Amino acid sequence: QVQLVESGGGLVQAGGFLKLSCAASGRTFSTMGWFRQPPGKEREFVAAISWGGSKTYYADSVKGRFSISRDNAKNTGYLQANSLKPEDTAVYFCAVDSFGSTWDARTFRRYDIWGQGTQVTVSS
Repeated sequence: QVQLVESGGGLVQAGGFLKLSCAASGRTFSTMGWFRQPPGKEREFVAAISWGGSKTYYADSVKGRFSISRDNAKNTGYLQANSLKPEDTAVYFCAVDSFGSTWDARTFRRYDIWGQGTQVTVSS
C-alpha cells in the first residue's frame, strides 16, 4: 500500500513562491495529481503528471505559474507554485493512481490514494 506525505506548505505573501513535495512510501505508482480545497469550497484539480513525466496537465487558473514534476528514483512528486495569489490559498493534496485507472487525470476519480494535505496561505 502506498502512503503519501506532503510537505512544503506555509504562509507566503502574494507574488511569492512555494515548492510542495509529496513523498510516496511503498510500491511505485502511476499518475500523480495535485488538488486543492479552498476554504468553504469543493476540492479542485490543480495539476497532474504521468509516470514518465511526458504528460502534464494544469488547471487554467494555475497554468504558467505552477509546475509539476516528479523524481521516480526518490518516489517523490513536486509542485512548484510561483507568483502566488491570495486565491491560491487552500489545503493542497497530492494523490496517486496505484493501479492504472482509466479515468481522466484531471478528475479525482483517477486517484485511489491521497495524502493528508498541506496548508498554503497567501496573504495580500
